[in-house]
Amino acid sequence: MANSKSDKKDSKKAAKKKKPNAFKRLVKYLAACKGEIKKITWPTASQTTKNFGIVLVVLVIMGLFIFALDSGLYALLGMIMSTGSPA
Repeated sequence: MANSKSDKKDSKKAAKKKKPNAFKRLVKYLAACKGEIKKITWPTASQTTKNFGIVLVVLVIMGLFIFALDSGLYALLGMIMSTGSPA
């Protein structure tokens, strides 16, 4: 019986417990962000240059692929349109 009374009091205290004010929560959040930023390993200049080159090469390859596909489909459409018209 004593346990049930203390359990009720503990649950009431937990329910009445207020959150810290918004400023304290903001400071805590920013401190956590600062800690997470310290964990980041930033790439070196050579890694960044290498990755930039890879991105450029992939962009050129994809551009050429889309250009070839567009030109081929345009030519195919031209052949279909010319066969349907009476010459």
